[in-house]
Amino acid sequence: MIEARALTKRYGSKTAVDRVDFTVQPGKVTGFLGPNGAGKSTTMRMIVGLDKPTSGSVTVNGKRYAEHRSPLREVGVLLDAKAVHTGRSAYHHLLAQAATHGIAKRRVEEVIALTGLDKVARKRVGGFSLGMGQRLGIAAALLGDPKTLILDEPVNGLDPEGVTWVRMLVRSLAAEGRTVLLSSHLMSEMALTADHIIVLGRGQVLADAPVQDFIAGSGTATVRVRTPRPDLLAAALPGAPGTQLPDGAISLSGVTAEQIGEAAASAGVVLHELTPVSSSLEEAYMTLTQDEVEYRAGGVPASTQGGAR
Repeated sequence: MIEARALTKRYGSKTAVDRVDFTVQPGKVTGFLGPNGAGKSTTMRMIVGLDKPTSGSVTVNGKRYAEHRSPLREVGVLLDAKAVHTGRSAYHHLLAQAATHGIAKRRVEEVIALTGLDKVARKRVGGFSLGMGQRLGIAAALLGDPKTLILDEPVNGLDPEGVTWVRMLVRSLAAEGRTVLLSSHLMSEMALTADHIIVLGRGQVLADAPVQDFIAGSGTATVRVRTPRPDLLAAALPGAPGTQLPDGAISLSGVTAEQIGEAAASAGVVLHELTPVSSSLEEAYMTLTQDEVEYRAGGVPASTQGGAR
């Protein structure tokens, strides 16, 4: 379990994390989301003792990270897969870490097999691809068979098979009762993996809820309708704003499919399609964080609009 209470980090006049409270529960995968500059990395660094809080506290399995006698057995961490000695082989990198905690060579071999590094384990890490480096980082996080895992962008650089493998791995670890905190910008993958979501924006918690509750609470669900008489349907539903879709259908918000069906029946309007469209995690996230983005790109350059001129 990870518990943060009034956790705050300031760098001079800038407040990176502002009195944050949350609990990451065991037995589920908790997604840790937020725009760039939201304070996610700073929070994760404070959890594992790399940054000292200005005020407040954060504990892992009931203690501050520095108070654990054998941290690798308590917390497995992947924050920067490139933070390795590039001249070492994957095997010796893991062996060196294992030696600091009295972890047997057998466990090194187990995590190498688990992460699919068998064929490259004796090769220098400096020649690894981004994906293989990520696998090595995950292997290091799993080395102590920890109760808690903190993984920052673990699927970065992985191929589709690797992405699926990470998804199945973290879900299986959570099913064993472990605590899993997973940070990623890939909303589609987070929707398939996470059970619970914590969203930061400008250093504060914007949401802390089960994924389905978070999506349902976004208020962006719509109903897709197709009818030969959209004018009559609009007259029957004056309070439901509609948007014309490119294929001729209409997207209605603020009204349920049942309400649309009953109104259409009363008005004698024929419906060719009536389909509720649920919000996605990405849509709910974008709705929540649209005013919290610190670094925002500009518009599309004019030279790219409508092709070259």
